[in-house]
Amino acid sequence: MGGETLSIQIGPYRLDNPLIVAPMAGITDRPYRQLCRRMGAGLAVSEMLSSNPKIWGTEKSQKRMDHSGESGIRSVQIAGADPDLMAEAAQFNVANGAQIIDINMGCPAKKVNKKLAGSALLQYPELVEKIIKAVVNAVDVPVTLKTRTGWAPEYKNGVEIARLAERNGIQAIAIHGRTRACMYKGNAEYDTIAAIKQSVSIPVIANGDIDSPQKAQQVLTDTGADALMIGRAAQGRPWLFKQIAHYLHCNELLPDPPAQEIREIVLAHIDALHIFYGDVMGPRIARKHVGWYLAELDQTREFRSKFNALISAKDQLQALDAFFALEN
Repeated sequence: MGGETLSIQIGPYRLDNPLIVAPMAGITDRPYRQLCRRMGAGLAVSEMLSSNPKIWGTEKSQKRMDHSGESGIRSVQIAGADPDLMAEAAQFNVANGAQIIDINMGCPAKKVNKKLAGSALLQYPELVEKIIKAVVNAVDVPVTLKTRTGWAPEYKNGVEIARLAERNGIQAIAIHGRTRACMYKGNAEYDTIAAIKQSVSIPVIANGDIDSPQKAQQVLTDTGADALMIGRAAQGRPWLFKQIAHYLHCNELLPDPPAQEIREIVLAHIDALHIFYGDVMGPRIARKHVGWYLAELDQTREFRSKFNALISAKDQLQALDAFFALEN
């Protein structure tokens, strides 16, 4: 595949490349989406928004809906189990600037599943169909679907769900290569994704365990997928998108950025979080990102334990600056 330029079309939108940032609750906020786009991702999907209108006014939901000044195509993920509320949520987010609506049927979290949303829906294909129809009919933008290979290893209905989705107007489908019962354990299985790719003509996006350029190439080869969705592997490594894009195009591995460049990426990201979330929540949310960034550089965890005690944005930035000065 070296030398080829892969791309994917979702409705009227052609992505710059076939690498998509997975929607991750509490992580793919506006600062992180913009960072991943700068670092080479073709599309960054927003973190999941509930279809319950009662919580849209909360500060948390308002932050999740904030796409102001964002570059690239705005794809917003919605979650819920009521077809009418999902249709309403889709319309609300399109009015708010969403250019693609993504339906969440992949989240394995208990608090989501007990409300019969996320991957719990895979047990009820009739309800899946009602939700897809309602959302597709409610908006004029492309609707995509994020799902899993099934509810449990003995109940893999990924192919059935994909066909049903295509039949009802879904324009691309992302599949995490695990069942809901598997959560994030074990290895992702790509054979079901390959079978889904064979069974539909809409773009298929492979997701799960794609943590290196070589793995990205292998998953594309094994599944025949049109694009890749990357989540956990890019936490603290947003440059992974650039490395994968380069490898798929040139068949050549790019090294990790030098320490000075990592310093600039980290400081800019943490500063953006402080500005976006404010003086109280900004430093709190910064801690998990710093933990991911420094997983390799701070193996004793000594710096991170000190960093996690800091409560002011200024102190956090100064501490990071001093840490990278020592690293150099």
